[in-house]
Amino acid sequence: MITFKLTFLLSKVYFTVVLHLINFYLFNFDVYCWKNNKITQILVLKSVEIFRYVQVTGVVGRAELLSSIFLLAAFLAYTKSKGADHSIVWTPIISTVLLVAVATLCKEQGITVIGICCIYEVFVAQGFTLPMLIDTLLQVLRGKDGFPYAILQTLLKLIVLIISTLLLVIVRVQVIQSQLPVFTRFDNPAAVSSTPTRQLTFNYLLPVNTWLLLNPSELCCDWTMGTIPLVESLLDPRNLATVVFYAMLSLLAYHSLWYGHSSSKIVMMALSLIVLPFIPASNLFFPVGFVVAERVLYVPSMGFCVLVAHGFKLLSQRGGLKKTSWLLMGVLLTTHAVKTFNRNWDWESEYTLFTSALKVNRNNAKLWNNVGHALENQNSYERALRYFLQATRVQPGELLLKMNKPSEAKDAYIRALELDHTNADLWYNLAIVNIEMKDPSEALRNFNRALDLNPRHKLALFNSALLMQESGVWAMAI
Repeated sequence: MITFKLTFLLSKVYFTVVLHLINFYLFNFDVYCWKNNKITQILVLKSVEIFRYVQVTGVVGRAELLSSIFLLAAFLAYTKSKGADHSIVWTPIISTVLLVAVATLCKEQGITVIGICCIYEVFVAQGFTLPMLIDTLLQVLRGKDGFPYAILQTLLKLIVLIISTLLLVIVRVQVIQSQLPVFTRFDNPAAVSSTPTRQLTFNYLLPVNTWLLLNPSELCCDWTMGTIPLVESLLDPRNLATVVFYAMLSLLAYHSLWYGHSSSKIVMMALSLIVLPFIPASNLFFPVGFVVAERVLYVPSMGFCVLVAHGFKLLSQRGGLKKTSWLLMGVLLTTHAVKTFNRNWDWESEYTLFTSALKVNRNNAKLWNNVGHALENQNSYERALRYFLQATRVQPGELLLKMNKPSEAKDAYIRALELDHTNADLWYNLAIVNIEMKDPSEALRNFNRALDLNPRHKLALFNSALLMQESGVWAMAI
């Protein structure tokens, strides 16, 4: 409520810019705490890059910005938890826990800053490497030595952070009443797909998001429905992108974990900013209500900018590449600034926003439909009709059902089944249409056809059981 009042007081655009600037300065202080002297390039790149994401003033965009503010503030507070005599200062730790709670209330991924703090404590503040930790553990297990005092202090701080994290998770689970939200094939097609399509697609989305960070030239306001086709086979060439992604991530992780110099620490913190805040939105551990959402790249883009700036620093220190590196950095900043300026105009109205999305993806019926509605609001009915018709050609059944036209949706699914009668999803969607048309017996028959083709179709199992219970068929079957 407070953010809505501030939004109307300052106007949507100005309030969003204020939140961006707060994130900018907090990021400045956080990077300074890593004792990286070459932070100018990071900050300049950050100021240009970050406005490419979360260019929205709605509640979701503000939640992302607010969560980022408290996430950065929590990490900044934690960096003060080590005293001059290497003792534990508890006030910053308590402040960190409180700020993490506020960040989590803004957006769930705010809780991931606990992981960032743990990584900072072990590998940056204490200066450990993975071989050092393994060697110390082996020495203790063999009974040759006890844990050093520095490790005991670190363990105590980590235990406090982990316990506070568990408490926050318990509170969050109680809020959602121990139930994860259920998403449809319309929102996230891979979430309701069978194995291995679900796993291959979700893993492929990781290099897709990485490419958006590396080359954010094709941005889209809506990635649902058919925007990214499912990866249904191991022979799909897109799996190569997944393999390359994991190979590069493994190399960076090895470099940061195995060595103790300043470069590895910078890479370590950059990776923690990229990976940990993205995990809740990755679909890897639990499904979310979207395929790709550029707003969730807000915090990961901070870590990505650290990697770019660090790479620039290493190149500029080499005599033969100094001029070349400065030239490349200048080109990068200029092109990103121009793209950001042009991208801002895409958000001028609903029409410009959705038409810009159609330049990127023409297989999303929702985008065609939204452009049609935008033209309808402008009283351009003939043009709107062309977009509505194109939407029904791209994905007829789902869109017609969304438009409250169940009879037309039923006809569309029947025509689709004539072409592919072994598709369990089509039978399931037809059953949903039957429910909308108040025909439970036909819906149950179509649910059963879907289950005959795919006995593990979770949505068909759930909805058929629910339908049987509500209609009394369950009692009759018993």
